[in-house]
Amino acid sequence: MQSLRIYDELTAARTRFLRVDELCRLAAEKGALPSAEALAAEARLPLKEKKGLERAHGLFLADILSNPVAGTHLCHAMLLPLASSKLKLEEYREKGEVDLGAVHLKRHGKASFLTCRNPRYLNAEDETTLEATEMAVDLALLDPETEVCVLRGDVVTHTKHAGRRLFGAGINLTHLYEGKIRYLWYLIRDLGFVNKLYRGLAAQDQSPEVASTEKLWIAAVEGFAIGGHCQILLTMDYTIAAQDAYLTLPARKEGIVPGAANLRLPRFVGDRIARQAILAERRIDCDSAEGRMICDEIVPLQDMDHAVAAIVEKLTSSGVVSAAGNRRAFRAGEEPLDDFRRYMGVYAREQAYCHLSPALVANLEKNWKRK
Repeated sequence: MQSLRIYDELTAARTRFLRVDELCRLAAEKGALPSAEALAAEARLPLKEKKGLERAHGLFLADILSNPVAGTHLCHAMLLPLASSKLKLEEYREKGEVDLGAVHLKRHGKASFLTCRNPRYLNAEDETTLEATEMAVDLALLDPETEVCVLRGDVVTHTKHAGRRLFGAGINLTHLYEGKIRYLWYLIRDLGFVNKLYRGLAAQDQSPEVASTEKLWIAAVEGFAIGGHCQILLTMDYTIAAQDAYLTLPARKEGIVPGAANLRLPRFVGDRIARQAILAERRIDCDSAEGRMICDEIVPLQDMDHAVAAIVEKLTSSGVVSAAGNRRAFRAGEEPLDDFRRYMGVYAREQAYCHLSPALVANLEKNWKRK
């Protein structure tokens, strides 16, 4: 298969690690994918006017991820720390704080607090947040003084919710409709920082299932966790939600596949509720029987700071020496890397067709743009 031959050639028979975007860039230079010039011209177009050049990326990556050897190697590559993270590590170790623009990271005692900031868009995810989020995850995991990590949304400025903290509104639908989110964004996100939340950071010389740098993750959900932010909760070790918070996965209405939610959500709420949430837009209130299958603790909104501090103290007071081992043991039964790899092979292909489908544009115009 040509894709596998190219992958072996570019990675020197899998002795070299390449991230998804670098892999596709080099494959394009060999003529196997659309050129950088053609993609740059396509990127300037709104979603409805794109020719679908990026679909080739999806088919190329689906072939690689569907292969047990090459696909595992690519997943491993995406679990390595970013080079930019390593450059920032000393600053974070010394100051205990780093401002990455879309993400603010600060150490308080034994916990690193990762605060996501995209205030105009309800803390939604887009191209402006992707690298900063992955860097912050890397730094929190690499920092030797951090024992647990807390993920939280910042206060937003959007008119409807101005002055409120919100966990996040998923993918930035404005940017999606305007064509400002590339197809590779989905793969970089879910093979990158989302999988790092779940699996930790890999080492170059050992399997991610054997050796990883990982810590417990706590989520503080205020307002709502929509779409991609609901997906993130499925990787957390402990989730605290405000009494009035809710979760939704409106991917069907938007016209895309909701990351790894199809793989992970049934473990939490069962197949029926998962299908209702993903295929029929079922809202899950955090303070409900179904919500408590995902959220560990429900608190009044005004008590969130206290609840976060209490769980951090509880998890760190007697040490977290077994945390990594217990996380690996859970994953061995729940989601081995090979299961994730096979899922991502399907996801890469299906998301390529969804992202570049006229139906996605129609859904956005019907369900979002009109609002």
